[in-house]
Amino acid sequence: MSGTLNKVMLIGHLGDDVKMHYFEGGGSIGRFPLATNETYVNKTTGEKVSQTEWHNIVVRNKAAEICEKYLSKGDKIYIEGRIKTRKWSGEDGIERYSTEINVNEFTFLTTKKDNLMSSQELNQANSPKDEEVSPDSDDLPF
Repeated sequence: MSGTLNKVMLIGHLGDDVKMHYFEGGGSIGRFPLATNETYVNKTTGEKVSQTEWHNIVVRNKAAEICEKYLSKGDKIYIEGRIKTRKWSGEDGIERYSTEINVNEFTFLTTKKDNLMSSQELNQANSPKDEEVSPDSDDLPF
């Protein structure tokens, strides 16, 4: 294979709300930390060990606005993107590096806002209806 590939797929939980930055000309960028967990059993001690890895996530423009609107700390998301290392100078003049995941695609897996909506819909679905359907109805799906 002569080409290269820079692709990341992550499923994790937001460590904070989406922080937005808006630019002149209408562009925007959203940033948030994403935690992924690995759990295994230590063969020597038999102890269950859990390790958390933190990822710096970057979402741009309309996708960033959607994430800001629907996601909050603790929500679970699936993302696809690429690794990008950014070089910048700190206030002390020392050059620093930051590794980020630039998102191309995402899917919300669980959001607090969805959970609230689902609860309300569930309550409405379980409330008594004005009309009852008889078992002999022609509208039955079978």
